Amino acid sequence: MHADLLIHADWVLPVDASDATLVKHSLVIADGRIAALLPRAEAETQIEAAKTLELPGHVLIPGLINAHTHSPMSLLRGLADDLPLMTWLHEHIWPAEGRWVDQEFVADGTRLALLEMLRGGITCFNDMYFHADVTARVCAEAGMRVLAGMIVVDFPTRYADNADEYLRRGLELYDHYRDHPLVRPAFAPHSTYAVSEAPLERVRTLADELQVQVHIHLHETRDEVMQVLRTHGERPIARLDRLGLLGPQLVAVHMTRLEDEEIARLAETDTQVVHCPESNLKLASGFCPVADLIDAGVNVALGTDGAASNNDLNLLGEMRTAALLAKGVSGRANAVPAEQALRMATWNGAKALGLEREIGSLEVGKAADVVAVDLSDPHTQPMYHPCSQLVYAASSHQVRHVWIRGRQVLRDGEPLTLDPAVILTAAREWAGRISED
Repeated sequence: MHADLLIHADWVLPVDASDATLVKHSLVIADGRIAALLPRAEAETQIEAAKTLELPGHVLIPGLINAHTHSPMSLLRGLADDLPLMTWLHEHIWPAEGRWVDQEFVADGTRLALLEMLRGGITCFNDMYFHADVTARVCAEAGMRVLAGMIVVDFPTRYADNADEYLRRGLELYDHYRDHPLVRPAFAPHSTYAVSEAPLERVRTLADELQVQVHIHLHETRDEVMQVLRTHGERPIARLDRLGLLGPQLVAVHMTRLEDEEIARLAETDTQVVHCPESNLKLASGFCPVADLIDAGVNVALGTDGAASNNDLNLLGEMRTAALLAKGVSGRANAVPAEQALRMATWNGAKALGLEREIGSLEVGKAADVVAVDLSDPHTQPMYHPCSQLVYAASSHQVRHVWIRGRQVLRDGEPLTLDPAVILTAAREWAGRISED
């Protein structure tokens, strides 16, 4: 077999149906896809590769999938910390966005986010923000996968005047990127308290017609649920269910306040849930009942949220927090084992975004979105169980190599498609402007 790249690693965690740990295996990449995954001894005799990479002490994993972000908000990191959600939003974040968010802000903020995410092994992210066309362009240039959120809110911003204009701009984005190999458009109505019924109905109709995901904040806080209940006479999940939005295309983010009947309905409709443990903890939003959702058969993915409320985009850290928090909330030490945490950050994320046939696991025929993590670091020694060390002990600085569609975008920890010096200079300049305002 001829191949473009042959990678020899000490361990491979393919995140397939077996949840196996493969020892002394090799991954074969050809034409941007995984062509084979086999024991090293067989690879050395069967594969003729243009390039061979030796990675002793490394584990290969699928590219991590950050299933909820607001990437340009990296430029607001640390601006308003230690505040509850609504105070944080209404008194600090939304005013700052109203003053500063334009295409330049979005481009520079997205590049800063990409730099951080690629260095942390993230190869795909689900974004919700203004000027999604700019985020899409920056990701395409950098070779990064993205679900670019076609945002919808009722109120005017510098981006659009009303819901109709948000939808129009979103459809323009869809038309431009509908066949792009890395950029997938998705509708992104902000929440049930920021989007009224008519635009939500329009989103449902268009999402069904175009077969795209719908990305929304849902049941994030007790106050949100109570506000919608007072205004509409029903809880947010019930409202979306009545409008026909629950289902495999709905990506419901946060979900900290759930009743047993709602969990059962999410499972029945195959609605996707994204858990953002660190953002929820920082904003004191509550605890997502992850163990109950998983037990009910709900697909649960992982997201970091934006860097303004986390304050990082570190999905390795999010895996650890998710696993530990689930144990504490459920009272069961085995609630989310390491293998489940890794699956939440890979295959489950791919399923939530409608991409499970393309990415999310290291299987023959899938796109070669691959991450190599160096486990020889003192943080992850001695070695008994590679997956446990990855989830409970590894740090983002141990991510050494990243490939997306077979193209290497990180080598020895350094990005190949982004210029860190330019990106960091821009970030410092934005900080100066915003802090002086």
